Amino acid sequence: MRGLLDDKVVLVNGGSQGVGAAIARAAVREGAVVAVTGRRPEPGDALVAELTAAGGTAVFVRADLADAEQAKTCVARVVEAFGRVDCLVNSAGLTSRGTLLDTTPELFDQHIAINLKAPFFAMQAAVTDMVGRGAPGTVVNIITSSAHGGQPFLAPYVAAKAGLAGLTRNAAHAHRWDRVRINGLNIGWTATEGEDATQRSFHGAGDDWREEAAARLPMGKLGQPDEIADFVVLLLSDRSGVVTGSVIDWDQNVLGGLD
Repeated sequence: MRGLLDDKVVLVNGGSQGVGAAIARAAVREGAVVAVTGRRPEPGDALVAELTAAGGTAVFVRADLADAEQAKTCVARVVEAFGRVDCLVNSAGLTSRGTLLDTTPELFDQHIAINLKAPFFAMQAAVTDMVGRGAPGTVVNIITSSAHGGQPFLAPYVAAKAGLAGLTRNAAHAHRWDRVRINGLNIGWTATEGEDATQRSFHGAGDDWREEAAARLPMGKLGQPDEIADFVVLLLSDRSGVVTGSVIDWDQNVLGGLD
């Protein structure tokens, strides 16, 4: 697992913390030049400093991906800086809660903007670059196991992420002859900074919520960002072969299994 992304230019949207940051670290470890996007410069700059100190090449692009034009501009800025985009990861996500009965149009639109519209237009820009150069490329969309149905309090999130799963397959089919491989990862409950904030703000969780959650899970732990990152790097790399249009369930709960 070394050198899987040698000389590749990788753009990680939503890459300044959580799963995105773990993917950025793994990509640099595997030889890639990495650009990460985020709204806040502090975590983005800190991550770039960390990656640079480790001997990698990384840049931070500040952007609010809720704005589709900024999602496209991120790609343009990476192409301007490095000449191309070989790999795109859409890992930005909004998980604020809402049910079918209490979700407002404003909350619904926020979920669509971050969880569906931003990946759509980032892919549009990145695949345009790949096709224009006549070069192969790869895209990985971070989706969610909740896209299969999810909890009642995730209604707008599920709606947007289920759309992203369908988009992943559609785009993969459309660009298979361009040798652009597009896959998705349905990740389960994961230990990230964002999840910690969500558990505390929406569910009143205390400092021991991770331990309590782990005790209820088959593997005795939540999903780990670095483990997800290794899987994403494999999908981005040539070692995943011809695989495209796959939306892979990366979780410890088995869909369809009943006790």
